[in-house]
Amino acid sequence: MFTETNPGRALAARFVAGDNLVEAVGVARRLNEQGYLVSLDLLGEEVGDEQSAGHAVDEYLECLDQIESEGLDANISIKPTQLGLAIDEELANQALERLGKRASEIGTTVTIDMEDSRYTEATVRMFERGQAGTGNFGIAIQAYMKRTATDLERLGGLGGHVRLCKGAYVEPSDVAITTKAGVDGAFAVYLTDLMMRSDVTPAIATHDEELVALALVLAEDRDEPFEFQMLYGVRGDLQRRILDAGHRLRIYLPFGSQWYPYLTRRVAERPANVWFFAKALFGGR
Repeated sequence: MFTETNPGRALAARFVAGDNLVEAVGVARRLNEQGYLVSLDLLGEEVGDEQSAGHAVDEYLECLDQIESEGLDANISIKPTQLGLAIDEELANQALERLGKRASEIGTTVTIDMEDSRYTEATVRMFERGQAGTGNFGIAIQAYMKRTATDLERLGGLGGHVRLCKGAYVEPSDVAITTKAGVDGAFAVYLTDLMMRSDVTPAIATHDEELVALALVLAEDRDEPFEFQMLYGVRGDLQRRILDAGHRLRIYLPFGSQWYPYLTRRVAERPANVWFFAKALFGGR
């Protein structure tokens, strides 16, 4: 695992579970032993050919096999363009169906990550189709998108889990809220709505202590399951406090050879992420 000493590799070692599935499974096992749930994420997206999409499917099927054989308390998170959505929607749907069936066989779930706004509508359609099939899917919804209220209404009654996150991609103001205050406010509104609903399982994906505190207040009146979700290597102190308070917390665990594009893309998407990563790396938060 990440044995080179340059700063990029050091950063990757903090935020990425390893170059391969064997290393990721080792980290997942350790996190399970500490009480955390895990979501395994194979790095890479927007593949340009069917062979690459097929390779990603095979790797995710191997992830599911390892979850079963190792007895991990884990699911998988997939990116639609990694399964071929940028090539052909039906290709991605067929891949998703294979993963959903295998995940169902071993009693786990598949979360569909949300990418940039070019793919939002197709991603929602993929979730709808997956839920109608095996019924063991979740979807990430981004609070900063102006269509999110409509999407949440559309997802009502479908079941599954909804991962609510702020949103990381740079989007134009005609489709997304572009101020921090606006995004935080939207997140609070959608969080309140989700925590009052019994037709979905909220997955609260934030490292913002104020929003975590709001979730904990809302949880006092919620009888149905919910969970927090946080990135591997970020805010370990907050993660531990949430877990120690008796709440479910799932660690989003990226792995794979595409660690450099993963980190540089996040910095490119939002320059503020430079500070985010630096603070997490040097400040332990």
